[in-house]
Amino acid sequence: MLFSSRTPWPEEPSTYPGPRVVREPTDPDLEALRSKDEAAFEALIGRYHGPMMRLAMTYLRDRGAAEDAVQETWLTCLKTLDRFEGRSSLKTWIFGILLNVARSRRRKESRILPFTSLFRREGGDDRGPTVDPRRFGKDGMWSTPPDSWSNVPETRLLDRETGEKVKAAIEQLPSKQREVVILRDVAGFEADEVCALLSISQANQRVRLHRGRASVRKTLEEYLR
Repeated sequence: MLFSSRTPWPEEPSTYPGPRVVREPTDPDLEALRSKDEAAFEALIGRYHGPMMRLAMTYLRDRGAAEDAVQETWLTCLKTLDRFEGRSSLKTWIFGILLNVARSRRRKESRILPFTSLFRREGGDDRGPTVDPRRFGKDGMWSTPPDSWSNVPETRLLDRETGEKVKAAIEQLPSKQREVVILRDVAGFEADEVCALLSISQANQRVRLHRGRASVRKTLEEYLR
């Protein structure tokens, strides 16, 4: 027997709320690109151009070549926007395209580099100590601790010359440290996003970031002192 006298009748369909539908938040930048909003596109370029240029110059030390790589990246983004499936953020997708473009151009350039350039090698992630050992005592504690910069006027910390010193210090980093510092501290990516973009482990990302930041801090410390 399908129903017994004790079986309650189901509620009317109109009173059933139905399954809860959770909608993913829309990305305004993505919507702007898809709707061909020129003003929004220009704002997006303005926001990412600086970090993209610095990242491109990690692979292409010539500014003109880096500009070309960034421009090619934007053109590729517009041409392939319909293929973007949202598996990552739009920002990660754009920078991933830039990495592919810059690396491809670097490989082409390497075929015509002078023979002597083959002997120029940048140090790896494990080269030497991060901080000068002479700054530590026998007990392992700081004998010369890092400056707190609390006595440095805020205007000097924020002035253009200081900013240029930081940029120059980043440019002098080994390429593997430089790309991580740019992605984390300039472009604002999270650690897991950087690991995915560069195909490196969390530990490797931490080592490169720590060494890069320590080197930049040392340069800035000497300048502000």
